[in-house]
Order: sequence, then C-alpha cells, then structure tokens
Amino acid sequence: MADITTEMVKKLREMTNAGILDCKKALEETDGDFEKSKEYLRKKGIMKADKVSGREAAEGILYSYIHHNNKLGVLLELNCNTDFVARTDEFKELAHKLALQIAAMGARWVSRSDIPEEILEKEREIYKEQMKESGKPEHVLDRIVDGKIDAFCKDNSLLEQEYVFESGKTMNDLLIELIAKTGENIKVSRFIRWVVGEE
Repeated sequence: MADITTEMVKKLREMTNAGILDCKKALEETDGDFEKSKEYLRKKGIMKADKVSGREAAEGILYSYIHHNNKLGVLLELNCNTDFVARTDEFKELAHKLALQIAAMGARWVSRSDIPEEILEKEREIYKEQMKESGKPEHVLDRIVDGKIDAFCKDNSLLEQEYVFESGKTMNDLLIELIAKTGENIKVSRFIRWVVGEE
C-alpha cells in the first residue's frame, strides 16, 4: 500500500473538490492512483454531492418517529431542491433511517461544525483534567485530548455517526448516496429528540 501524503490529498482535493477525508480514503483504497481515486469518488457520488451542495435546499419534509413504548420521539427536517424528490419513497426512507439513528444513538448536533465552541472547550478541559495525573509530556497529552475531542464529535454529530444497521457506513454516506442518485442537494436542517422525563 502506498504512503498517502498530505500533498497527495491536497492535489486530489483540488482536482475533485471533494472533502479531505473522502480524498484520503479514495487514495488509500486505490493505492495512491489519482485516476482511480477520481473514479472511486465518482462511484461513491462524492464529486456529485460537492457540485450540488451550493444549491438551495428549500423543499423537503418534516419526519416524526415515536418509539413503540411512547417514551422516545424524534422530529427531523430533511431538505432537498424540489418537491418532486421530497415526495419519493427513497427520500422518505432516508428520513426514516435518520430518525431511527437519532433515536438509537442520541446525536445532539447535525454535524461537527454545529457543535458550539464553548462545549468543545468544556470537554477539552475535562479531558485535560482527567489526563493530568498520567505523568505524560504536555505534547502527548494534547494529542490524546485532540483524539478524545474527535471521538466526542463523532459520537455526537449525526452525520459522522456509523449507521446502526450497517457497519462501516456513516449517516453522511447514506446522504451522499441519495444525492448521487437524485442529483439534488439534500441536507438535514435540524432535529430534536425527546425522552420522557429528560430535559
């Protein structure tokens, strides 16, 4: 397997406009071959997703899920470009999968960028305090804390969570698959999860 450098990732990103992590994964999967990496990104629908991401997604649906015990509920807004796509079974099925994921895994934010900075700082302080007694050098502690913050973001960001019904696939992967199929910008605008007796 070829060593994937940051320069390689940067070059592929400039060529495709895909995300950094997507470019890195594409290069890893294709042993650093740029043409195969571009093809990989196209097959995954990632290049298409990036092209349509600038379009306004003003249509969509509100989707609700109530657990069978009536003690847990989710309300979710899923948007797209046209009402035609919003009425399709695939779009409604994606909303259902997202709502089940929120109910099961308790995501608090749609994406990492939605997490307030003060929450991240508070978590960082907690992790630093926990690691203080370890006796490790400061630069090592910082890397450990960064790793814990990354894990916190993945656990609490809906789109970064691994899909509960299919390991190895994130919720963002499900979104990208439908974007590739429909050619529309699809996004989760917001959601709320209620549990009886919780604030």
